[in-house]
Order: sequence, then structure tokens, then C-alpha cells
Amino acid sequence: MFQFLHAADIHLDSPLLGLERYEGAPVERIRGATRRALERLVALALEEKVAFVLIAGDLYDGDWRDVNTGLFFVDQMRKLREAEIPVYVIAGNHDAANRMTKTLRLPENVHFFLSDRPETKHLPDVDVAIHGQSFAKAAITEDLSSSYPAAEPNCFNIGMLHTCATGSDAHARYAPCTVEGLESRGYDYWALGHIHKREILCRHPHILFPGNVQGRHIRESGPKGCTLVTVDQREVTHWKHRSVDVMRWETCSVDIADWTDPHELLEETSERFRQLLDAAEGRALAVRIRVVGAGPVHAKLISRPGYWTDQIRSTALDVSGGEVWIEKIAFRTSAARTADAERSREGPLGELATIIVALKQEDGQLENLAGSLEPLLTQLKKDVREQGSLPLDNPSELLRDLLPSVETTLWDRLLNEGEAE
Repeated sequence: MFQFLHAADIHLDSPLLGLERYEGAPVERIRGATRRALERLVALALEEKVAFVLIAGDLYDGDWRDVNTGLFFVDQMRKLREAEIPVYVIAGNHDAANRMTKTLRLPENVHFFLSDRPETKHLPDVDVAIHGQSFAKAAITEDLSSSYPAAEPNCFNIGMLHTCATGSDAHARYAPCTVEGLESRGYDYWALGHIHKREILCRHPHILFPGNVQGRHIRESGPKGCTLVTVDQREVTHWKHRSVDVMRWETCSVDIADWTDPHELLEETSERFRQLLDAAEGRALAVRIRVVGAGPVHAKLISRPGYWTDQIRSTALDVSGGEVWIEKIAFRTSAARTADAERSREGPLGELATIIVALKQEDGQLENLAGSLEPLLTQLKKDVREQGSLPLDNPSELLRDLLPSVETTLWDRLLNEGEAE
């Protein structure tokens, strides 16, 4: 029996986005988060005495700004070398061979797979064959796995691949492949990377994404880490997510529907902060608050958004002792007027309500609108992506996310019920 760690998308020294403008935010902790996540990954490998570690692409976020990024990685790998733990790495779209201009001599326990062809590494002590290929360039559009060798007999075969797999709209479609294609290689485990969330594509054989090791903005929320895999008699007998993140992003929605006093906002957010802190197990939190729903306190909240924003930030500091930072507060409330209620109106307002209801209920309508907006989103993509706040790579998802707030704002302004932030 042996164990190994499957990690991916470390993006070493990449920035965390969305908190730098918040006075009092721990800028140095934010900047060092990916390094400390890698340190925790190494510590976990040592603690579990794993046979080897896999890093399935995007170890780096791109070419190093300076050599310190590489030196830090070398130092962490040295710790694993001293414990005789080998590390196998493939380059992904962010750290493809043609993007990296700086290199360092690596400890002998670290192997980067070739980028011009697949290769296989053997671990005879545990009867394992690891197959992999790095990205030669960022935009790999062909299925790399189709050239991987067939499974070797009398071995536990692992394939390493940086891929969008069946095609996620949330990530660029690099090295696309299918579950059926991966199964055809006859491997026992596929260690995938590129999708920044945990996802199991198949259980027999095991084909999965571990997610990234550290969330970097609000769309990478929840626990982040790696997968610890146990193998016995050339069979996967157990696998488990192990968190190594040091700072966690969460979205918290509070509904005003049953409130009679706007100060209930502070009571509710205070309780939510406590719950999130308990679940975070000592990690710092960056939280986005969404105040939603329709109810009688809407006018009092929306008339003083700055005041309530300051009160929520103060509540977060008080409850957490400085371990919760507010990434954003969005007021998306209304006075109980919705498109569903207004579409019986005659004239333009009724027609507008009918269109909004169709967008909410019919995916085809939303996709048509997304298509017409695509040129605009292309122009906006760079600036907005730097804030890490909107899914610009998926226009339909973006519109679906924005539709509730657009609906609220429209009715508030058209029907003189106040203005949303």
C-alpha cells in the first residue's frame, strides 16, 4: 500500500485580487498566500509519508518577475528530497515552455515532463508508471492524451494532463479531451489540472481535478487544496480532499424578506461571520456580502448604503478579531416588485416585464442576448478580469448572475421606489 498527493494550479506568487483597496487588509498575507499554500502542501506530503507528489500544470502563473519565485520552489522541493519523496510536474498554459525565460537547476527529486512528446517515468519500488507531457505553448488546442502510450502491464498507471477535459466554459479550452478518450488509454488514475475547482469526472478509472491550492479571488471560493490518494494492490482504495489554503474566499447572502428593523442586517451578518469562521478552521476569510430579497426594510437600507457598508465592516472586525475582510457588499434588495408581478401591466412596463421573465426562464433567450454582447465583453475583459469579480469567459453565466440585480434596479428606478447601489 502507498499514498500520493495530486495537486495542480499552484500559480506560485500570483496575486490575490479584490482586497488591496480595503484599508486594513493584510496586504503581505495576501501576497504570500500561494507560497504558504505550497509550504502546507509540502508539510502534508511529509506528514503523510507519501510515495510521490504530482503537480498537474500551472505550478507558476507565468514567467517569473524575478528569480525568487524559482528559489522558493527549489527550497520547498529540497525538503521533499531529504525525505526521499519524488515530485512529478507538467507545465500548463500559464507556465508553458515558451513562456518561461528563467530557469534554475532543480533538486534531483523533481522531474518536469517533456513538452515535445509524452514520456513515462517508473517508480519500481511501488510498481507505478507515470505518463505525462508538458505544454510547449500556452494555446494547446489538440488532445495531447491521444498520443500517450498504452498502459504498462503489472503497474499502477497514472496519466498527468493539463486540460479543460470535456470543456468547461469557465476556463480556456486548452488540450480538450473526453472521458472516453482517457479511459481508452487503460490507466488506473488520471491526475488532471486546469479547472480551479474539485471535480470527479469518473470513478472507474479515477479521473479528477483537485482544484487549485489557494483561492485567488471571489470566484475561487470555498476550501482549496489537493487530493490524497491511497493505492493498495494496484487499486485506488481511498481518496480525500485535503485543504492547504491559508486564506479563504466566501460569498454570503442575507435575505431581508422577514425583517422589520434594518439593524437585523448586522445581527444576521454577525452570525454568518461566526459560522464561516468555524468552518474555516483558523484561516483568514475574504467575504462578499449580498443583501437580497424584497421586504419593508428595503427603503431604509438602500437610502444609506454607505452607512450600512461601514457597519458591516465594523461588525466583521468585531466578530473576527481582524480575521474577516469584506471583499464587497452588494445591495440587491427591492420593495417586493418583480417582473413576474408587473407583467400584467399594459404598455412598455408590461412588455419589459415579459422580456425579463423570459430571460429568467428560457436559457435560449439568455444565450442570444449573451451572443449580442460578446464584442462589448471582449473589450471589457482585461479591466474587469483584473478585479477577479465577473465570469467574463462565460457571457451566459455573467448575465445569469447579473439578472437579479438588474431586475431590482429597473423596478426601483422605473417605479420610484429608491435606487439600488
